[in-house]
Amino acid sequence: MHKLGRGHRDKLQQFMAITGSSEKVALQALKASDWHLESAFDIFYSQPQIRGVMDMRHLEELYNHYKDNYADMILVDGISMLCNDLQVEPDDIVMLVLSWHMKAATMCEFSRQEFLTGLQALGADSIGKLREKIPLMRGELKDEHKFREIYNFAFGWAKEKGQKSLALDTAIGMWQLLFAEKNWSLVDQWCQFLQVKHNKAISRDTWSQLLEFAKTIDPSLSNYDAEGAWPYLIDEFVEYLAENGIVQHRS
Repeated sequence: MHKLGRGHRDKLQQFMAITGSSEKVALQALKASDWHLESAFDIFYSQPQIRGVMDMRHLEELYNHYKDNYADMILVDGISMLCNDLQVEPDDIVMLVLSWHMKAATMCEFSRQEFLTGLQALGADSIGKLREKIPLMRGELKDEHKFREIYNFAFGWAKEKGQKSLALDTAIGMWQLLFAEKNWSLVDQWCQFLQVKHNKAISRDTWSQLLEFAKTIDPSLSNYDAEGAWPYLIDEFVEYLAENGIVQHRS
């Protein structure tokens, strides 16, 4: 057995006893989850294709290749290199999906744990394998449940550290990126309305409720209920559309 402290040895034995996995696979899952048992179980059970086939040395080498020279993080320059190697632009929505898989806390940053756990969950221990996952990640945007998860994840991921709200310019950029996948016909009018009438940061409630609005309300607003429990900003948007003749006014 590897030279481990007592606490880590106990977790390793517990993991192997519960999962029936080999010591090598148990070590991979536990190291990738920073020795959090529940997270390690999630990795093992949710991604059966990775059991016993991931090479942690390759993952570590990959991480070290992209990480910053002065901080134990992958930062803007490293992410730019990663995008170049994946043959995608940094503003490609697939990078948001990848960040969602990594459960990244902040845009343009990957911690060691985020990077290793995310790639292990995807079953990719090389750039070639990760590039092969790009169609799968794009396909996840077509899944309604996963799209909602990615959409809600984007709010916390894109906002500034320590802030509760999302800067307006950032929110607009994210909405244009996300709703391009859903072909929501009012997204441009919504963004214009915010710049003209609101010009303030966006709350989490507004962010989450807009997806419901876009999914459930017809672009003509024929099924919009003014007495519904929409955030005031969405109600003001409806008034804006009516005032500007974009839709017929509905009382």
